[in-house]
Amino acid sequence: MATTQINGPTDGSKAINGKDNLRGGSKHGYEDRRPSFLRVPSDTYGAQSTLPRLPIPTLDETLDKFPKMIQAVQTKEEHAETLKMVEDFRKTDGPKLQQMLIDYDQEGARTGAFGSYVEEFWNDSYLAPDSSVVLNLNPFFILEKGPDRKIANNQLQRAASLCFASLKMASMLKRETLPPDTFKGRPLCMDQFKVLFGTTRIPGGPGVKDYVDHYPDSTHVVVLIRNHIYYFQALWPSDFSVAVDQHDIKDILEAIQKHADLVRASENEADGAGSTGNFVVDGKDGTKIPINSCDEALGVLTSLPRNEWAAARKMILDGDNKQNAQALRVIDSALFVLVLDDRAPQDINDAASNMLHGSHKLVMDRATNKFVQVGTCCNRWYDKLQLIVMANGKAGVNFEHSAIDGHTALRYVSDIFAENVVQFAQSITALIYGKGWIPDNMNAPINRASTSMTEASKHAPPGEADEKEKTLDVFPKKLEFHLPPKVKELIRHAETNLGDQIIASDMEILEFQGYGKSLIVKNSLSPDSFVQMSMMMAYYSLYGKFVCSYEPVLTKAFYHGRTEAMRGATPQAKKLCEVWCNPKSTKVEKLEALRVATKEHSRLVRECANGKGVDRHLFALKCIAERNSVPLPALFKSGAWKTLNHTVLSTSNCGNPSLRLFGFGPVVQDGFGIGYIIKDHGVQFAISSKHRQTKRFVNELENTLIALKRLLNAISSVVCGGHHNHVIHQAHVEIKAEQESDDMYGDFWGESVLDSTKASAEGSRKNDTKANSPKKNEDEPDSKLFSMVVRKDSLCLTDIKQIGLHLSFDESVESGSSGASDERNNMRRDSSHSDSDST
Repeated sequence: MATTQINGPTDGSKAINGKDNLRGGSKHGYEDRRPSFLRVPSDTYGAQSTLPRLPIPTLDETLDKFPKMIQAVQTKEEHAETLKMVEDFRKTDGPKLQQMLIDYDQEGARTGAFGSYVEEFWNDSYLAPDSSVVLNLNPFFILEKGPDRKIANNQLQRAASLCFASLKMASMLKRETLPPDTFKGRPLCMDQFKVLFGTTRIPGGPGVKDYVDHYPDSTHVVVLIRNHIYYFQALWPSDFSVAVDQHDIKDILEAIQKHADLVRASENEADGAGSTGNFVVDGKDGTKIPINSCDEALGVLTSLPRNEWAAARKMILDGDNKQNAQALRVIDSALFVLVLDDRAPQDINDAASNMLHGSHKLVMDRATNKFVQVGTCCNRWYDKLQLIVMANGKAGVNFEHSAIDGHTALRYVSDIFAENVVQFAQSITALIYGKGWIPDNMNAPINRASTSMTEASKHAPPGEADEKEKTLDVFPKKLEFHLPPKVKELIRHAETNLGDQIIASDMEILEFQGYGKSLIVKNSLSPDSFVQMSMMMAYYSLYGKFVCSYEPVLTKAFYHGRTEAMRGATPQAKKLCEVWCNPKSTKVEKLEALRVATKEHSRLVRECANGKGVDRHLFALKCIAERNSVPLPALFKSGAWKTLNHTVLSTSNCGNPSLRLFGFGPVVQDGFGIGYIIKDHGVQFAISSKHRQTKRFVNELENTLIALKRLLNAISSVVCGGHHNHVIHQAHVEIKAEQESDDMYGDFWGESVLDSTKASAEGSRKNDTKANSPKKNEDEPDSKLFSMVVRKDSLCLTDIKQIGLHLSFDESVESGSSGASDERNNMRRDSSHSDSDST
C-alpha cells in the first residue's frame, strides 16, 4: 500500500497490523479474539446471557391497540374502515402470520442467528434503502465546551484529548473491562458496543442491500483534514493497550496539519495565477479564502445514494489496483474517523448544520470563472463513526445509525467528555493533594510507544518488533489513491448533489432557558411527556392540524433490544391541542387536559419499554409475510398503515449534561426532525426540515413553552371542578411511575439511568471528603459539572464535589420576568457573546 510517511519512516505496502487476513464480521457478530491471558469473566458482556428475550405481543393485544393509536389522525370514516380491516386481519391472515413469527423467533433463539424477533427485519430497514445516509439517517451530537478553556478553544488540543479518551474506551471494550449499562440495578444489553469501534457500512449495489463490516482487530485511527486522509496506529495489537497519550496525539495531529498545509499550497500553486498560494480570491470583495481541493475528496462519495456509491467503490477497486484496495481497507477497518475542520461556525445554527452534513460555501475563482467549494461538506466519511472537531475547538460526533442507536453513541460521548472533565479535575487536585487523588474515569492501560525507532524496527510490521523497545510505528501516514478519471468526475457530481441536499435543508436551534426538568417535576408532570405535548401544541397552533408523531423508546432491557416506536398522537393529546387553542378554555380546563395527555403518553411509553408496543410487532408481521412469499394483507396496503408511517413530527429525547445539542434530519419531505435534550433548567432543541417554516415553528414552540410556564406557576392552587384533592393526590401518585419511565424515553441516557452501586474509592477517603465538602446551594443551577456529568458507577463523585461546585459552563441561569418580551429574551440561551463563548 502506497502511503506518505509524515515525520517518520514509511511502512511500504504493508496492510494495517501487518496482516492480510483482516475480515469483517456479521452485522452484530462477535468473536472473542483477545489474547488468552485476557480471557477472564467479561465485565462488559457478562450479563448478556441473563437478559430476557424481547417478547412477541399477542395478536389481540396489538390489534386492539392499533386503531386507538391511529384514531386521532383519521376522519370518522377512515377510522371505521380501519376497524373493519383490523377485524378482517384478526380472522384471516393475522393468526397464520403470528404463528410464523413465533416459529421464526424460536428458531432464531435455538440457533443464535439473531437476538430478537424484529432484529433482522429492523437491520434490513436501515440497510436496504438506496437513499443517502446524509440527512436521512445519520444523527449528530454537539458536546458542551468543558471546563478547561485552554483545551476547549484549541482545535488540536481538544481533538487530542477527545481522541485519547476514545482510545481508552476502545481499549476497555476490546479488553471487556468497560462497566456495563444498567437501569435501576438491572443490566441493559451491551451488544451494540461490540460494533461501536472498528466498524463501517459497505454499499451493496443494485439488488443487494448494504452490510455492516466489523474489524475486531482494529488498532488505528483515520484522520480527515482538508479532504485528505491520514492514519496512525493507536493501540497495541498484542493486548489492545493504548499506545499514544494525549500529548503524542497532539504532536501527530500537528504533523498532519502541517503536511496538509503543504499539500494544499502545492495544489493551489499548480492551479495558476488565479490562486494565491493556498487561497482563492473571492470575486465579490477581494477576500482570500482557503481552498481545499475536492478533486480527490473521496469521502464525499459516501454521501451518494447507496447504489451510486457502490458503483463508484467498484471502480476504485477494479483491476489489480492493490493500492486502492488496501487504502480503502485502512479506512473501513479504522477504530473511528477523526475529522478536523478548518472553519469555525458563525453561530450555533451553523455549528449544528456542520455536524449534520458539513458546511456548504461556494466562492468564485476569478482565474477559472468557476465556483469552488470551500465548505467542509466533502471532509467527511459518513459510513463510519466520526469525531468532528471544528477550528474553534467545538466538537461533536456524526454516526452511522444502522449498527448503533443514539443510546450507545451517547454513552460514548458522555464517557469521553467525563474523562476530559476528570483530567481537568486531576490537574487541579494534583497541585493540592498530589497525583492519584481523583481516580481515572476510564481505566485503560497506557503503554506509550516510542517516537524514536531503531533502523531494525522501522521496517518491522506493527506488533512484531521487540516490545521491550516499544517500537510500534505510531507515526502518521497519508493514504494515497490512484483514481481513474471517471471516479474523479463522480466526486465532483457527489459534491454537487450533496450541495443540493444541504441547500434544501433548514436547521434551527432553540436553547430554551426559561425552565426545565426541575420545574416540570415540581408540578408533578412527566418532563418528556410535557415536552412532547408542547411540540404537538405548537404544530397544531400553526397549522390547525393534528399529525402523526414518532418517539423511539429504549428496549435495551431485553437481549439485543433497540427501540420501540411511541406514537404520541393520542386522542388525549389531540384534545389538549384543541383546548389549548380555544380562546374560551379556562386554566382549569387546560391543566386538566395537559395532565390527562401527559399521563396517557407516559403509560404508552411504559408499555413500549416493556416490549408491548405496536409498531415493531406489526412491522415484523409484514416482514414475515414477505419473507415467506405470503400475499401482503390489505392492512399493510391501507391508508391507515400509510398514515402511521408518514411521520411529520419525528422526535427523539437524547442527552445529558455532557451534550449541548442532538439532532437529525426529517424522515418525510413535509416533516420536521426534532432532537431535544431536557436539562434541569432548560430544554435544547435542534429542529430540521426540508424548507418548511422551521424558524417560525421554533418561534411558536418557544411561545408555547413560555405560555405553559405561566400555566405551571398556577398549578398548585387549581381546583378542578370540585375534586381538587383527588386531582392533586392522583397527580403525585402517578408522577413517581411517570418519572421512572422518563429514563427509558427515546435514546435518553442520563444520570438517573445509571446504577450507583459501584464504589470507586476507599470508604475512609470518601467520608473525609464528604465531611469537608461545602453545602450545596439549592438555588444554583444543577448543570454544575462534576456532580452531573460523570457516570456514577465509574467515578467517586464525592472526591471531586469540592472543586466541582465552583466550576460551570457558560450557561445562563433561569431568571424570572413579568413582561412577555423580557421573558422570551431571558428564556433563550445567551447568544450575544462571540462564537468562542456561545458555541
